[in-house]
Amino acid sequence: MISPSRNIWILSLTTLLASTAWAAPAIQTNQFHNLQSEPDAVSVVTETGALELKAEVKGLWTNGNVKTWFHADGNGLTVELAAPNEALKALQIRWTAPLPSDWNYLGDAWERAYGELQWKTLDSNRVMPWYFLASDGTNTHGYGVKTGPSALCYWTADENGITLHADVRCGGMGVQLGERKLQVCTVVSRCGQSSETPFAAAQAFCKLMCPNPRLPKQPVYGFNDWYCTYGRDTADKFLTNVAWLVSMAPKNGNPPFAVVDDGWQWKGDNGQSPGLWDQTKLQFSQTLTMAEFAKKVAALGARPGLWYRPLLANAGQPKSWLLQRDAKILDPTVPEVRAFLRETMTRFRGWGYELVKHDYSTVDLCGKWGNRMGASVTADGWAFADHSKTTAEVIRDFYSDLRAAAGDQILILGCNTVGHLAAGIFEMQRIGDDTSGQQWSRTRQMGVNCLAFRAPQHGTFFAVDADCAGQVSSNSVPWEKNSQWLDLLARSGTPLFTSFPHETVNAEHETALRAALLAASGPQPLA
Repeated sequence: MISPSRNIWILSLTTLLASTAWAAPAIQTNQFHNLQSEPDAVSVVTETGALELKAEVKGLWTNGNVKTWFHADGNGLTVELAAPNEALKALQIRWTAPLPSDWNYLGDAWERAYGELQWKTLDSNRVMPWYFLASDGTNTHGYGVKTGPSALCYWTADENGITLHADVRCGGMGVQLGERKLQVCTVVSRCGQSSETPFAAAQAFCKLMCPNPRLPKQPVYGFNDWYCTYGRDTADKFLTNVAWLVSMAPKNGNPPFAVVDDGWQWKGDNGQSPGLWDQTKLQFSQTLTMAEFAKKVAALGARPGLWYRPLLANAGQPKSWLLQRDAKILDPTVPEVRAFLRETMTRFRGWGYELVKHDYSTVDLCGKWGNRMGASVTADGWAFADHSKTTAEVIRDFYSDLRAAAGDQILILGCNTVGHLAAGIFEMQRIGDDTSGQQWSRTRQMGVNCLAFRAPQHGTFFAVDADCAGQVSSNSVPWEKNSQWLDLLARSGTPLFTSFPHETVNAEHETALRAALLAASGPQPLA
């Protein structure tokens, strides 16, 4: 039975994105600006400085060396860029579009969110990656770029207009397009309706930005061992926990996943090198190969999954494979590296894994976590081996390589990945930084906040993963709090992963866990 107090708690959470998140201004207007039209100003930044472009004819802006085209149709405003003789760093597009200072504005995050998502009044210095919402409490308008762009895009807004900033650098240097015309992005905007909540408006706008999401065929739920072992698991302990979890899971044709997180992989003879993702470390298992381990998981009635950090270099790999910015990281524009990454994912598929959680790739590539990026996702002064590709193209190609090797057998869960570039490629995306099995304040910040503000991306971009409900022990999150987080995840309509070790679970915990697994295994309305 679901207690009334839990219903009230969930209702309070999921109205964060609704109009009750603020007091509406006294005067409400439907002040929408259609950005699917010719802009009012265009400029570029090259390796040598900033250049203003002029409208030559309708749809074409140029200064002679650089050209930008704008094509409007029913799908949005397509932006194209050419610069045969310039190394381009950024494109800025400005629309004169007065915005009320007392409306409330919500932007997205570069990759995972970090508990910082919030409605705020107008702030011209605020960096809003990918898209933003503007609401007077009655109408909520959306402005953004479609998923899969070839630039890292963010928005700024002020009382006089809206500016799109498109970072087209190759790493931290100007991209060298040569004779290639770059399709930068497709700008879309949506007029809100007075009959819809801000949440519903956000969900409708996400559908507009991502017309072709790739989604799991069934609801995703199950076990991840990170928050009960923190990388110190063994194959035997993992299999024991999986057998216990499967015994409580419903028998409805949708078996749970069992994901072994960081800690299974061999790390070289010195214990430091990340290895080649081809065998287990001895502390995890001295007898089982990872293929045999997957078969044992499947024999218990679960779907095997594993964790993977694809871009971490091995000590024995050629120097030509390594990123210019950081010799510990692989450069995914090197053809041999691309082949190696595809080979590794193909191996996981051959071993029998049905889910791969791949991690760390954004910070590995850019050198920054998303909450440190601001207006610049990476530092200046370095480039990928292929200078003709933008960073966004490099990331998108990297994701596509993983997808091609995974085939339809493996669900891909991106963690520390860029959602606006992963949409349509990955089935699932971690939407926030790590929650915790030990600190409720961290779970509330990284889990609850991110789920409230990014739930509109669920089913529209991918399935959103707000991370695990984890650990039941003397030093864990109090059960009073953890049970609410478990219940929210289970009934939110989004994936549920648990990290409860069976030996610490009492009868009350088990009852709640059974109910959560049952709820999460079937379709639920999006909270």
